[in-house]
Amino acid sequence: MQKRKLGNSGLEVSALGLGCMGLSFGYGPATEKEQGIKLIRAAYESGVTFFDTAEAYGPWANEELVGEAVEPFRNKVVIATKFGFKDGKPALGLDSRPERIREVTESALKRLRTDVIDLLYQHRVDPNVPIEDVAGTVQELIAEGKVKHFGMSEAGAQSIRRAHAVQPVAALQSEYSLWWREPEKEILPLLEELGIGFVPFSPLGKGFLTGAINESTTFDSTDFRNVVPRFTAENRKANQGVVDVLSGIATRKSVTNAQIALAWLLAQKPWIVPIPGTTKLHRLEENLGAAKVELTAADLRDIESAVSGVEVQGARYPAALQQTVER
Repeated sequence: MQKRKLGNSGLEVSALGLGCMGLSFGYGPATEKEQGIKLIRAAYESGVTFFDTAEAYGPWANEELVGEAVEPFRNKVVIATKFGFKDGKPALGLDSRPERIREVTESALKRLRTDVIDLLYQHRVDPNVPIEDVAGTVQELIAEGKVKHFGMSEAGAQSIRRAHAVQPVAALQSEYSLWWREPEKEILPLLEELGIGFVPFSPLGKGFLTGAINESTTFDSTDFRNVVPRFTAENRKANQGVVDVLSGIATRKSVTNAQIALAWLLAQKPWIVPIPGTTKLHRLEENLGAAKVELTAADLRDIESAVSGVEVQGARYPAALQQTVER
């Protein structure tokens, strides 16, 4: 697989990474451990060198899974993880105090079976801790050799700029896809200006853009999509237009919806690295096939024209979570 550099950081990764969250957390029951290890190792064998996890995924179970899975080839891959929630549990609220960042880092190093974290993200901006203190703490961890690069997730422009002035931000991880294009307004121009890479999560719209979900789909009781406004049956029906557009273009090019959605992201900027997640080997293969899909300028115009005519319905987070993003 082709490689990409995340902004000016020098951090080089595969053009598509693997979002590992869903193997342990968020989309129903956790995947059986051996299956999770098998999937992560299959991704590596297919050229993926960028694996994304967080203490909050589980909590802790996902870091342990990733650590065990990549141990045989640890020095050939980039591991990203995150701090920022009280006791690693989003429901308890935010906590980016310097002592907490250090505590999470030390624990994550053990769970990931490594002596250095390649990319350490602040999971959400904590309004109770100056962003300069957060960036300064990560800067100290970098100086101590425990972390290589600093990242932020779902941060707003002002926070990114302030943090970057203290410790260069290598990458921003935020939601971005054909059905959530808000970053194009302010965030992408800022990242280009500062030389920061962009790592879109949920690049397939939490599965919706694949076409495998419709208004009658039911989710497991532990699947967080049950509380996402955009995933009410009514909104799924209203948003079907986006999927129909993708399906038409995918059929014309003899590829899948997922491959078009990912190829579109890759075509936006050379410093964008999407991290689609999956629990299924055949979906992994399908997603990685997107790296070989070439979209012409005409294809991109067609996609833009078609999608711009569909207004996506529903917020992407419940109200309580919405308050923690884009600060």
